[in-house]
Amino acid sequence: MNSEMKKILLVDDDMDYLFVTKSTIKNMGFEVVTAEGQKEAEEKIKEFRPDLAILDLMMENEDSGFILSYKLKKKYPDVPVIIATSVTAETGYTFDLSAPGEKQWIKADMYMDKGIRKDQLQREIRKLLKL
Repeated sequence: MNSEMKKILLVDDDMDYLFVTKSTIKNMGFEVVTAEGQKEAEEKIKEFRPDLAILDLMMENEDSGFILSYKLKKKYPDVPVIIATSVTAETGYTFDLSAPGEKQWIKADMYMDKGIRKDQLQREIRKLLKL
């Protein structure tokens, strides 16, 4: 890994998921900054520029992750964003970021369903960070 530790912003309102995922990402060799929702995350991105962000979709609002991704990309267009959510399991609704129409309004680089394996998460983070 680079001598400078990459900083990942992890945002989720599920405290158990936040704790477990933070530990997993730290064990991969990254620094992790957490936020428990959209509002807190918006304050964090005023303070620092993450190297990558992993956002839950449904937090304070059903579209909090989309709004946060939009705001993050507006301020830091080159920061990769992963939307990690269980919305498909909960609602049956799916997203396809390879579809031009959805990619235009969903300002994220990747969409992943929660239940992500550690090796899969590490592979995707490394790919997005070009490591």
